[in-house]
Amino acid sequence: MTNQRPISCGLDLCSVPDLSNCLFAATSSRFEFICIPLVHPLFKREFISGVVKNRPGPLTRPDLVLCTSDWNNLIIGKISSHIKVDAKDLNYRKNSEETLNQELSLASHLGLAGITLKLIGGIEKNINLARIINDKLSATCNFQIWVQIPMENPLKQALSYREEENIMVENTWEWWNGFRTVCDYDKKLAIALIVSHDLPESEEIDRWLGEPVRCLILPTTLFITNKKGYPVLSKAHQILIKKFAMLEVQFILTGANRYSSITLYHNYLDYLWKNCQIDGPVERFARGYEDYLQCPLQPLMDNLESQTYEIFEKDPIKYTQYQAAIVQAIININLKRETKLDKLIIMVVGAGRGPLVRAALNAAKLTNQEIKVYAVEKNPNAVNTLQALQGDMWGDKVSVVSCDMRDWCAPEQADILISELLGSFGDNELSPECLDGVQRFLKDDGISIPCSYTSYIGPVQSSKLYNEVRQCKDKDKHPLVNFETPYVVHLQNKYDIAKPQPLFKFKHPNKDEIIDNNRYEVKTFDVEQDSILHGFSGYFKAILYDNITLSIEPSTHSPEMFSWFPIFFPIKESIQLKKGNKIVLHFWRRCNAKNVWYEWCISEPIIGSIHNPNGRSYTIGL
Repeated sequence: MTNQRPISCGLDLCSVPDLSNCLFAATSSRFEFICIPLVHPLFKREFISGVVKNRPGPLTRPDLVLCTSDWNNLIIGKISSHIKVDAKDLNYRKNSEETLNQELSLASHLGLAGITLKLIGGIEKNINLARIINDKLSATCNFQIWVQIPMENPLKQALSYREEENIMVENTWEWWNGFRTVCDYDKKLAIALIVSHDLPESEEIDRWLGEPVRCLILPTTLFITNKKGYPVLSKAHQILIKKFAMLEVQFILTGANRYSSITLYHNYLDYLWKNCQIDGPVERFARGYEDYLQCPLQPLMDNLESQTYEIFEKDPIKYTQYQAAIVQAIININLKRETKLDKLIIMVVGAGRGPLVRAALNAAKLTNQEIKVYAVEKNPNAVNTLQALQGDMWGDKVSVVSCDMRDWCAPEQADILISELLGSFGDNELSPECLDGVQRFLKDDGISIPCSYTSYIGPVQSSKLYNEVRQCKDKDKHPLVNFETPYVVHLQNKYDIAKPQPLFKFKHPNKDEIIDNNRYEVKTFDVEQDSILHGFSGYFKAILYDNITLSIEPSTHSPEMFSWFPIFFPIKESIQLKKGNKIVLHFWRRCNAKNVWYEWCISEPIIGSIHNPNGRSYTIGL
């Protein structure tokens, strides 16, 4: 399967004598938009003093040369390169400020979707530029600002030729990080990443994947000629393109055409784009939900809708694994008990619309084992479906019980107890409390499926998620509620600062003399390179039975399973991290008679306050 959205590739033009003709030529060559100077590159203005202060005539071409929809959809404006609002010369700086404001105003008047400007150097050289851009973004700016940043510092290669290894060269990610921090992470601020010949290390590239990269700028000099005489990219650059295709970036081709037709570049990029393998079952299921924050389900408090059941029942892996676990459990029970039982008692607690009941019946057929199934479900609408299935298909093999599993008095004890109460964080749909409450119905040598599950947590950088959380303010709730609430999210535009580590583990049946599902753990993560901490991503791994597992933890993810997205725990303030830092995370699972909730805080590299104390912003209802 291929990428669903068509490629969006623009052509960078350094001079545009006739805009209509240039636009026609670009679109005829298959390019979707063009990137043009808003004002002629040589047309400098003087506002303070100088020979051209009172020069008559228009600033640039009139807006009438294109219709509004073409300005809106086909043009990206380039800010003049001679603008230097951080120049030390007072007159030059003031002229540059006036010129920049004039061009930003023009872009707004034309209704452009975006404008682009180059960043050269760190924030200490661009602090006034950041202020002006932030002023514009904070006001009524209706376009995106694409900040052009080289993927590698141009000085790095120059110094390597001179073998001056003792000179520190600032990473260009630091340029971007300082600039966007001063601009307070505004969501209209994005990156146009200039791809270099010598690509940085894989870890550096992955860090860019956690940033709002809207566009890759590809110089024509990157392309090499293949045996058939067509432009292609090196294997390393192809891998880079495929990584960023996951973020559905756009492309800008810049530089002189070195082939018979400039269309050949577009054809090749289109070929690469269409063959980016990003459309497996998980991607198809998640399309449109990338980096979209959702509140976790609370099936104990809220009855699920038919559509929710239907979506999860389509998972191609989950119920196959459950069925395999039930088969193995039946085999092992009969092996241990020496004589095969005439009938096994199986209880499906939280039966929903019956997929686990079907899995149990299939497993019994595969093992030639007589079974009796109790399907326990509290949602009266799902019970209606179960009763219909019992009458039409299952007969007396299945007894439907309309009851909260914790309030049920079972008529007999079970050989196998089956549930699918797992959430994105393992225990966050209160599987421990539910299964602890019904394990009294399980025989002493009975089997629980799942028999254990472990939550995992890892530090993550994502400007996208940080901005999404900032937008979730609710005027009727605590001002920090959005930063103290976990979210289920299909993580895409992110960088994993360190690998996830196991956090809380739960086993069933729980043989502890005193059952206590409160938990507290401290986790330490090593920071491999400069980055920003925006929160923590959570996952789980479950052992259904024996060696049969379900996992959404990245290193052991069950192939093609899509029933669960990861969970995201934000932090109130982003934390600047340096290579060699340690992140020390304290994480609690707390319970009382009515609710369960999580609390979290950081003690290194800085000490932060507790998130969600006493469940003030988020609880899971029992």
